[in-house]
Order: sequence, then C-alpha cells, then structure tokens
Amino acid sequence: MRRVPQEVTLSAGEIARLAAEVAADALATDVQVLDLQRLTPFFDLFVICSADNTRQLRAMTLKVLETLSAAGVEPLRREGEPESGWVVLDYGLVLIHLFTSEQRAYYRLEERWAEAQRVLVIQ
Repeated sequence: MRRVPQEVTLSAGEIARLAAEVAADALATDVQVLDLQRLTPFFDLFVICSADNTRQLRAMTLKVLETLSAAGVEPLRREGEPESGWVVLDYGLVLIHLFTSEQRAYYRLEERWAEAQRVLVIQ
C-alpha cells in the first residue's frame, strides 16, 4: 500500500531531483537518490545527503523545505532535528534523509539498501 499525499503537483521523481539539487546547492556532499520501487511498497525514492556540521544541516533542511513548499509540495511529516545529526522529511513516496557525515557513516543507509538503483548521484 503506497502512501500518496493529496494534490501532488510534482511527481516523486521531480520531488527527489529538486530536493537533491537544492541540497547540493546548499553545499551538501555525496548526494544520492535511490530507487526503492522494487524493494519496498512504502517508498519509491530515498534522497540521502550529508552536511559538514549541524549549522549547515539546519540551513540545508530549511532550504529544501522552502523550495519544495514554493513548488507546491509539503511534507507529510518531519522527524529529527539538526542537533541530532539526522533529519527526515517525508513526502509520501519520497523520503529525504539529511545527515551530518558522522550520523550517515553510523547508519549506512546506502549499505542497508545496497540493492537499490542509484538514479542520481551528485558528488
């Protein structure tokens, strides 16, 4: 059963690409978009990226939220705070993971979802 937000103005792919590009513009590193469609019924795409510190993570989170909101897309929920080192923005079929480098290395989502196809990588 897939979760789809009401009145979506952008496709899941467009949301993921826009979020990845905005995060990269906000100096995120190792930005990846993973295609999970064949691996889980819950999400289509993960966006995963890193910030050098919590201040950058806060700025990156706000920029992604503002840009997607301006495009007419609001998150279903938001979990975590920059001080924790991991913020998750839930856009229904797209889950955006914003990490500090330390937290990303600890949780290793790319390893846990190693079978997922990388549809976008921004170094």
